[in-house]
Order: sequence, then structure tokens, then C-alpha cells
Amino acid sequence: MDPIKVLIVDDHPLFRQGIADVLENDPGLSVVAQAADGEVALHYAMEYRPDIVVMDVNLPNANGLRVTRRILNDLPETKVIILTGYDDAEQVFHALRIGAAAYCSKDIPPEGLLNTVFAVHKGNYVIHGQVMTYDEVLNWVQQRLGRYNYPVDEQSAENYTPLSPREMEILEMVTRGASNKEIAARLNISQQTVKNHMTAILRKLNVDDRTQAAVYALRHGWVRMETSSTD
Repeated sequence: MDPIKVLIVDDHPLFRQGIADVLENDPGLSVVAQAADGEVALHYAMEYRPDIVVMDVNLPNANGLRVTRRILNDLPETKVIILTGYDDAEQVFHALRIGAAAYCSKDIPPEGLLNTVFAVHKGNYVIHGQVMTYDEVLNWVQQRLGRYNYPVDEQSAENYTPLSPREMEILEMVTRGASNKEIAARLNISQQTVKNHMTAILRKLNVDDRTQAAVYALRHGWVRMETSSTD
């Protein structure tokens, strides 16, 4: 039997190569290409027609969900595994709505990634390590219809854009109580740049102020409050 062909899409070279090393160690898998951005990913997908695409959700020139949808439009037999640095239930919902077969955190252990690849290749779905059948994942999605503020049509799912890495960095500092001045100093950027990022964050999250944005981040598990130990 021919090995399962895998395309890896991630803009961090070291992380991308780490995934490749894990997958290439299994004789049943073959990494046919690696891409650092959405356009290259689309090109390689058409060229190599992989069985599996391991897709980072945050890419330099395109959202990973949008790239996923474009790949699946042309290659419906391909299975896409979404990787993310942030555990966001709404993003899982939209990823499944546009046809992704799995959604995993980037801290997934090597064995977990291998199990996910083989599970989706067999036609299953995987959400944070839980293997589901089509009926089970359909029920999972239907239970969440209307729960989130975002529209649930496919076009809206495609356009769902999580915060950029820099916006997440700023939001985490805001959640921990940092002022714009403190954020600017830590990131070596101007206070006006921080304000611009905050404006974008509030717009994307559909909230009115910093406090609501911080609550949103905590509620979705993007930021976890640090607890100090007492002697």
C-alpha cells in the first residue's frame, strides 16, 4: 500500500520541520511538501494532491480556514487537520463547518498527531483528541448552531478570522492588566500602534472595550490567569 501523502502548512520553519520529522518517522506516511503561506499551500496542494493537509490556522497572507476551503473546493477527497496555538471553541465550530476533518492544539504530542492523521484518513473526525464519526460530529455542530455570535453560513465561516499573533500577544498583556504604555515598551512599538491593534481587536471580537476583550479571551481559553503560590 502506498504511504499516505501529507502536506504541511505552517509559517514557522522549526515547528514545520518538527511536524515533518514526526510524520516521516512512520513508514505509512510521506511528507510530499511543506509550505509557509497560503498561496504556496494552494500551489502544492494542486501539484501533489495530498491525502492529508496539516494546516496552521494563522498564516502570513491568508487565514488557514480560507485556504482550507479553497483546497477542499478543488480536492474534496483531501482531509485537512487544523492546527492552532489557541483553543477556541468557536473556531472549532467554523473549521468543521467548512469541511476540516480535525482540529488540534499545537501542543499535541507526536503520538497524538500520528493518531489524528490515521484517524482522519480512515474517514473519522478528531476534535482535541476525541475521535468522532460523521454522525457524531454532525450532532456536535448542530448542538452549537446559533450559540455563537458569528453567522453560521459557509461564507461567514470561511471569513472567520482569529486574532493575529501580535494581537493575541497584546490581548494577553491587556488581560494581565498592562496599559498601552507598558505594552508599547515591552514590544518596542509606539503607543499609537498599540491603540491601532486594540481597535482591531475590539472590532474582531465585537466588544466595546478592553475589559470586555479581556473577559472574552479568558472565557474562550485564549489566556489563562496566572495563579501565585503562597507559602
